[in-house]
Amino acid sequence: MTMRNQNRLSGPLLDRIDLQILVGALPPHELATAAPGETSSAIAARTAIALQRQQQRQGKSNSRLTPPEIDLHCRPDQAGDALLHAAMARLNWSARAYHRVLKVARTIADLAGAAQVEKAHVAEAIQYRRALNKD
Repeated sequence: MTMRNQNRLSGPLLDRIDLQILVGALPPHELATAAPGETSSAIAARTAIALQRQQQRQGKSNSRLTPPEIDLHCRPDQAGDALLHAAMARLNWSARAYHRVLKVARTIADLAGAAQVEKAHVAEAIQYRRALNKD
């Protein structure tokens, strides 16, 4: 998304976008020499296992959690909580953004097979959230 297009989006609309990732263009020579990535079938298998974890833990996917359920199922460890609160203060996030970051962090933890949302999961979720911020 160009900066011009991004400036057209309101804060409340951006708040509803969970993953905000800037992807730059690669020169053709880098595309031609890039190592092969993970196969779609491997990604699909890992995703299915993560969704199964979510269903077993809470009876629904992380995307469908309500704020009270987020507080129950997505609570990070102490270091992750401190990091998230610092990011919220620095980036002036809304409560909606806070809950969305927690759901993304929980999903990252599920994909990694972790029972607890840890600081690393929160840090990754924050990075996905702040890509379009104008800090």
